[in-house]
Amino acid sequence: MRKILVTSALPYANGSIHLGHLVEYLQTDIWVRHQKMSNNDCTYVCADDAHGTPIMLKARELNITPEKLIEKSKKEHIEDFTDFHIEFDNYYTTHSEENRMLSELIYNNLKSNEAIERREIEQYYDENEEMFLPDRYIKGTCPKCGEKDQYGDSCEKCGATYSSTDVVDPISVISNSKPIKKKTEHLFFKLSDYEKFLNEWLTDNRVQKEIHNKMKEWLSDGLSSWDITRDKPYFGFSIPGEKEKFFYVWLDAPVGYIASFKNLCDKNSIDYLEAWKKDSEVELYHFIGKDIAYFHVLFWPSMLEGAGFRTPTSVFCHGFLTIDGEKMSKSRGTFIKARTYLNHLNPEYLRYYFASRLTSKIEDIDLNFNDFVARVNSDLVGKVINIGSRCARFINKDFDNTLASKSNNQSLIAHVLEKKNAIQTNYENRDFSKNIRVISSLADDVNKYIDEEKPWIKIKDEENNEIVQEVCSDGINMFKVLIGYLKPVLPKIAENVEKLLRCSPIDWYNIDQLILKEKIETFKPLITRVDEKSIEIIKTEAKED
Repeated sequence: MRKILVTSALPYANGSIHLGHLVEYLQTDIWVRHQKMSNNDCTYVCADDAHGTPIMLKARELNITPEKLIEKSKKEHIEDFTDFHIEFDNYYTTHSEENRMLSELIYNNLKSNEAIERREIEQYYDENEEMFLPDRYIKGTCPKCGEKDQYGDSCEKCGATYSSTDVVDPISVISNSKPIKKKTEHLFFKLSDYEKFLNEWLTDNRVQKEIHNKMKEWLSDGLSSWDITRDKPYFGFSIPGEKEKFFYVWLDAPVGYIASFKNLCDKNSIDYLEAWKKDSEVELYHFIGKDIAYFHVLFWPSMLEGAGFRTPTSVFCHGFLTIDGEKMSKSRGTFIKARTYLNHLNPEYLRYYFASRLTSKIEDIDLNFNDFVARVNSDLVGKVINIGSRCARFINKDFDNTLASKSNNQSLIAHVLEKKNAIQTNYENRDFSKNIRVISSLADDVNKYIDEEKPWIKIKDEENNEIVQEVCSDGINMFKVLIGYLKPVLPKIAENVEKLLRCSPIDWYNIDQLILKEKIETFKPLITRVDEKSIEIIKTEAKED
């Protein structure tokens, strides 16, 4: 049995969860559910990222405290995740005593190991707001590629990271005024001291090929020290021993992974260091978007190494979401919140659709609503779910809910079951789209068998009762296997099928056990077809949100 700790990137606490976020959390949840079906000891933790200037400014705008804002956001986020059947073992917040303690511990360890330096720097200062501007509150032209309207820390077009003072024609996002440069003293993590470590860390297939190549590029360009300080006003943890200085949110945010796990462990009297000590045998995986790879494959492993903690086993990156071929846009009705979707459509439609598009590569995913409707209605409902409904009808009506004592087509059952190892491998490798294709093809094979046997005709002759019962029992058993294959993707449907068939929870060890001579419940619809009118309503509401 493997011991595995899994995290997703922490959603920021000043906004709602939207469909773009869900690419990551659904990908992670599917992978974790596969691990739990394998009886591995797999723990999935996450938390709200609750610090930083945006939280402070949003709270000011709403005339509430930052604490009230992050409490409200956390509640909303948990409700959205829960309704999408995303099952965390612990969901916490970075604004916690555990995170404060661990952030200070890591900082003090880095300081003791001479990984922290003090330096006077120039930063942009907004005279109207009387505050130093965080990178994300500066916009201008990228100093590397010349792309306009880029943030002050990185360029979305070329992927470059840079100092905000290098931005061409900067503007304060807060006041829309031109900021001035002003000197201040900050603390820096000496990232360049960890180049040798990072080069060695890279050799163990820690990241995907695209990120590996990007890391090599970053390392060959040389690494700069990383500013871990922010000046007041700021919502975050004050730095011990410093006056009016706070930890930059990107220092304490990833520490939130450890803090959430510690919070869970403390509830169960377990030592959190089992997973975070240098020689830990626990596998540690981070699922993140490609836009924050720099932080997770350079800063985070180096920080952990310098502070005496273990480093990630692997970091898995994914691409962005487009909708109908376009970037998410409020004016086009494609910036869709999780709750807006949930108010009108079944969450398992989206789980299935995203699974049909997700691979192990760092590719952007397009939610094409025409394709979405076709895949759900034709493939999921019309093929897979149809097997259960058409076969259960005969078992319920003509055979007192009782399955046959033997199968009629053992070769077809063997054909469906022989795909189990490939299905497991694809889940493990995050190649979910391959599984959807395989399962859809298997559903075609099963439906073809039922069509050829024509139980609706044979049932008219009493002499054929035994063969009809066996054919439909074959269909029910193969339906159970296919739903088992889809269980990481469709957990609620799988749960309802387990109740319908009165069987034990399906996992990778019992999935091939046939149900014979047993009674089942009367079949009830498991999922309906997508109502296309609901999609238009969602798009309309998205423009108004």
